[in-house]
Amino acid sequence: MTLHRSKSALLAAVFTTVSLFGAMPGQAATPPNALVVAQSIDDAVSFDPAEGFELTTVQTFNNVYQRLVEADRSDGTKIVPALAADWKAGEDGKSLTFSIKPGAQFASGNPVRPEDVIFSLSRAVKLNKTPAFILNELGWKADTVDAGLKKVDDTHVQLSWTADVGPAFALALLTAPIASIVDETTVSEHVSSDDFGNNWLKTNSAGSGAFLIAKYQPHEALVLTANPKAAVKPKLETVILQNVPDTGARRLQIEQGDADIARGLGADQVDAIKKEGKLTVEAVPSARSDYLLINSAANETLGKPAFWKAARYLVDYEGITRDLLRGQSNIHQAFLPVGFPGALTDNPYKLDVEKAKQILAEAGIKTPFKVEFPVFNEQPFLSVAQSLQASFGQAGIELDIQPGAASDIYAKGRSGNYQFTLRYWIPDYLDAHSNASAFAINKDNSANTVAKQAGWIIPELSDEALAAVKEQDPAKRATLYETIQKEIQEESPFVFMYQGADQVVLGKNVKDYVQGLNSDQVYYDQVSK
Repeated sequence: MTLHRSKSALLAAVFTTVSLFGAMPGQAATPPNALVVAQSIDDAVSFDPAEGFELTTVQTFNNVYQRLVEADRSDGTKIVPALAADWKAGEDGKSLTFSIKPGAQFASGNPVRPEDVIFSLSRAVKLNKTPAFILNELGWKADTVDAGLKKVDDTHVQLSWTADVGPAFALALLTAPIASIVDETTVSEHVSSDDFGNNWLKTNSAGSGAFLIAKYQPHEALVLTANPKAAVKPKLETVILQNVPDTGARRLQIEQGDADIARGLGADQVDAIKKEGKLTVEAVPSARSDYLLINSAANETLGKPAFWKAARYLVDYEGITRDLLRGQSNIHQAFLPVGFPGALTDNPYKLDVEKAKQILAEAGIKTPFKVEFPVFNEQPFLSVAQSLQASFGQAGIELDIQPGAASDIYAKGRSGNYQFTLRYWIPDYLDAHSNASAFAINKDNSANTVAKQAGWIIPELSDEALAAVKEQDPAKRATLYETIQKEIQEESPFVFMYQGADQVVLGKNVKDYVQGLNSDQVYYDQVSK
C-alpha cells in the first residue's frame, strides 16, 4: 500500500466516524467483515430513491430499500414479491391490491404499513424529480396521485391508475427504484420547507433493505452497514463504495488486496488481470446503451437533421468496440437493447467521412466549426471521446472535449446547458417502454425525458410510443417498437453506438456476488469472503 496510503487513511477516518472498525496503516487486506468496492462514485447526485437516477445511486437502492415487488435476481423478466406478500389485479384492469408481508420493518424498527406505501409513491410523484416520469406513466400527477392510492386495511393497500395500461405493465413500473418504500415516520421528522425530506434523504436512508447508509462523503466514499431489522440479514456487516476515479488506481487496489471488488476497469487492465489469473473476472450482460446526445436547441447547426445524419457516419463503431472496449461492448445502433422484445439487431451505419461531408455540404452546413463536448472525466469515456474527436475532426467538426465530474455532466444535460455529449442509458425497469418513454416521447416539453433534454419536440412519435405501451398483444407490441426504433435510427438527435457488457473483478475470496442485466440489480446482501 504505497500509492494509496491517503485513500486508506480516508477510509480509516470514515470507519472511525461511524464506529465500524479501525484500519491499520499499510494493511494489505480489507477487514473480514467489510466489503470494499473500488469504483467511481462521482456521478452520485442523491440517494433519495425519488430523485437518484445515476449509476452509483441506483446500484445502491436495492441494497438499502425494498419495493412492493422486484425483478427476480436470476431472471430479470420475472416479477416476484418483495415487501408485498402477494397481489391481486382488479376486474377493471386498472388497479392492484397488495398485501404487506407480516412483520416487515424499516431499519428504524417502525413497521411497514399501507400508509408508508401511499406516502412513498405520493412524495415521489409530487417531488417531480428526474425519475418521476416513470410513475407518471400510470397517469399519476401531483394533483391526481393521491386519488390512486388507498389504504384498504392495516395490511392491504390498493393502487389504481387512469392511464390506458394493464396490471402487467404497472407491476413492471413498480420494480423501478423510484417505487422504493420509505419510512414515513422517519422521513417526516426531517422535512424542511415542504421538501418531503428530500434534502435529508440525499445523504441518508430510511428503508427496509439489507443495509442502511451509515456515512456518505461526496466524491470520497459511501459506507453501508447491516440493517438489524432486515428480514434477511446480510452476511457482511459493512459495504464501502470507495471513490477511485483513476482506473489504474482501482486495478492496483484490487491486486494489492485493498479492495474486494473493482468496477469499470479498462480493457487492457482486465486482459492483464485475466493473464495473471490471481483474481476472478465476471462478465455480466448489460442492458446499457451508449449514445451521443445532441442538443438540437443549442444552435441552428445542431438543430438540423442533416447534422444528426452526418454524425452517424462519423463514429468509428468498429474501432471503438474492437480496440478500446474489447469485451465490454458490442455495436448496437437502436435504443432497445438486444434481449428486449422488438429490439432491432441490424446496424446500418459505419464510419464514412466522405459521406458525412457530402451530407453536411448538401445541407449548407459550412465547416470547420467547433462543438462543445462535455464528457465524464473517467475511462472509458475519455478514450471514446478522443476517438470521436479524431473522426469528427476529419469532417471539419472540432469536438472541444470538456472533462467534468459525471454529476456535473448530468446536470448540464438535464438543464439543456450543453451542445453535444456522450451518455449512456440503462432501462429503469425491464420493459421496452422504459427506453421508448425516454427517447420517443416529448409532446410539449412537459415531461423529463431524454428527448426533452435534446430539445426535440415530437408529438407524432410520442403518440406512436404511447400506442405501443397500450398494446396488449406481445407480437403486435414488438412490431410497433421496431417501427419506432427505425424512425429514431434514421432521424433523431441521438446516435446509438453500442450495448455494454460489464466486467467486474473480484478478489479470490469473494463469494456469491450477484449482478443482473439491469443497472439496479446489484446485490451485496449474500456476499461473503
